[in-house]
This record gives sequence, structure tokens and C-alpha cells, in this order.
Amino acid sequence: MVNGERRGAIDVVYIEERPECNEGPFLKEERHLIAAIAQQIALIVERRQAAEEKTRLTEQLRRADRLATIGQLSAGVAHELNEPLGNILGFAQLAQKHPDLPKQIFQDIEKIVTASLHGREIIKKLMLFARKTPPRKEQVHLNTVIEQSLYFLESRCAKNGVDLIRRLSPEIPQITADPSQLQQVLVNLVVNAIQAMPSGGVLTITTSVSDSHVVLIVEDNGVGMSKREIKQIFVPFYTTKEINEGTGLGLPVVHGIITSHGGTIHVESAPDRGTRFEVRFPVVTADECKKEHAND
Repeated sequence: MVNGERRGAIDVVYIEERPECNEGPFLKEERHLIAAIAQQIALIVERRQAAEEKTRLTEQLRRADRLATIGQLSAGVAHELNEPLGNILGFAQLAQKHPDLPKQIFQDIEKIVTASLHGREIIKKLMLFARKTPPRKEQVHLNTVIEQSLYFLESRCAKNGVDLIRRLSPEIPQITADPSQLQQVLVNLVVNAIQAMPSGGVLTITTSVSDSHVVLIVEDNGVGMSKREIKQIFVPFYTTKEINEGTGLGLPVVHGIITSHGGTIHVESAPDRGTRFEVRFPVVTADECKKEHAND
């Protein structure tokens, strides 16, 4: 028994058959010895569990410390880059309006604009990751947010040979959340799923309600991930994608948004078997939402 829970059994037998005694096949002293061995084994298991739990908590503390440091660094970098990047974008767009601009120069400036917009998008993600942009929470219906987000993604799914399946429960209640940040969560998860199915596949989006939580599941049958990769996906700047195809900030931003909403995210995946993201948001009533804003 370990912490009051039955964890296993020890079989002790005589190799040779012994006559049955009044107190059973074992003498009283032998039974005490067997009980003592069982207690020692329980202690060994308990110490092993304590050591594993200590290791797990230590790793969590280290990860939290790393994330806090990266968050502070990201906020500083984003702030310093935002102004010069805005100037580059502004002057490039101004130069594009010149009436006698040669075609080649116009195309070159267009590349500057595109690169600047991409950089600004990365800065937005950095600010979200560092939680420097607080969510503007209101009562929203998750199914509505999903439909609005998929409106921009359906054509991309069709282009990549991905069949999009909706299983949206009409019975889910409203949740207190920032609609734009929920859209970013869904867009990042869906885009990741599409990229995980380079030869096409099936993407299923499901909503339901369970234990005072609204549940969102985004599931694909793509290339999947190994256990090692799963452990790294929420680490900032970690990516398995090619250069210029990913920043390594999408899933950390998703994790940050979900956490800031009091939710959780769980990942299941295996190579060549697809990936399943399960997101759970707590159901908060309108009155509770008002109390939260009053406290803020």
C-alpha cells in the first residue's frame, strides 16, 4: 500500500508442499517478515514517486522562470522595434504613391512593405506572449467566433485538399473572453493543422460543454508529433518548420491567451497519426464578469 492506495501484490510460496497448519501455511514469524518486506517495498515506491514529483516541480519552476525572462525580453524587444519598423512601413507606403515610380522599384518597395507587415505581426505576437496587451473580455459565443474565423480559412483548406468538418454543439453556453484573441487561438491551431497535412486530410473542429467548461477540440490526421516535440511546442521560438515558414511563436501565444482566460490546453499526438488539441474555457456568468471588471 502506497499512500493508502493499493499498488501491487507480493506472492510468497513454498516450492515444496507443506502440511496445512492451524494458522495457515506460514508461521506467525514468517507472516511478520512478509509484512515487513511489503512495507519496505512500499517505502521504496513512495520515495521514487517523491523524487519524480520533485523533479517535475523543479522543471516546472525552471520553465516558468525561463518563460518569465523571455516574456520580459520579448516585451522590451517588441517595444524597441515597433517605432523604427513603423517608420520603415510608413515611408515605404509613401514612396509607393510617387506617380513616376518605375515598375521594378515599385515591386522592390512592395517587398519592403510585405516584410514590414510580417515584422509587425511578429511584434504583435511578442506583445501577446509577454501579455502586454490585456484581453478585452466580454460575453461571447464560441461557435460564433469559430464560424467568423473559418470564413477566412475555408478557402485555404480547400486549396490544400483539407476536408473541414464542423461538430459545433448548439447547447454550449457563452463564455467571458476576448473575441479577437479567441480568433487568434483558432486561426493558429487551424493553420498548424493545415501545415501538418501537406498531402491533404481531414480537419475536425468540435465544441461541447463539460464540467462547467466549454470545450474546443481541433483535430487533424496529419504527420503528428513525437513525445519530444510535444514537450517543446509551447516553448517560444521552437519550430519544426522550414525557415520563413514559422516563427515558433504561434503555439506559445495560444498557450498565453488560453491561460490568461483561465483555460487549459491539452495535446495528444503521435507520428503519422495526427494531432488533437483540446482547449477548455471556464463558463463565467455575466454577473461574475462584471465583478471581475469591478475588481480590475
